Amino acid sequence: MASQSCADLQEEEREVLKSIYEGDGSFKPLNETSFSYKFGNAGEPKACLLQVEWSDQYPSVLPMFSLDNFFNNHLSEVNKSNVLTALKQQAEELLGTASTYSVIEWCRDNLEDLIVPEEQLPTDIASSATAEKQPKQKKEHLTKQAKRKLADRLNAKGEMPRGWDWVDVVKHLSKTGTAVPS
Repeated sequence: MASQSCADLQEEEREVLKSIYEGDGSFKPLNETSFSYKFGNAGEPKACLLQVEWSDQYPSVLPMFSLDNFFNNHLSEVNKSNVLTALKQQAEELLGTASTYSVIEWCRDNLEDLIVPEEQLPTDIASSATAEKQPKQKKEHLTKQAKRKLADRLNAKGEMPRGWDWVDVVKHLSKTGTAVPS
């Protein structure tokens, strides 16, 4: 196909997508050659945001699909790769035709089967996914003054000097008085 023919097909598909998804808040054109579609609502485990981008030779070449955005942080890498692989297979079947609408609708119909809950993932994958989500232990940060004060109290071994918490015996005895022999 000539590049002019591809440009004409892209313009035609852009108009078709605009008319089909006119009232749909889930579909959003990002620019002339890229679009996003949000499946589900935020907070749902199987919700995702799909981005489709056309190259200059589209529809004679596959569009590029992406799930790399903040909305998809809850999805594991396994689920993302499953969805992207299935989308590419579906797009290959439609190669040479305007396929964005067909791929989006196919994804909408099959997304429930493509995204597997973390409980059903193999244990080594699920454990690595949960290990990444655990927050790191925070160290106690001391100010310079607190560090100096602590260093002044410690001896060369890093220990408190002997008797640092003892009661001053002389001061104590002076307050209580002397013992009277009986």
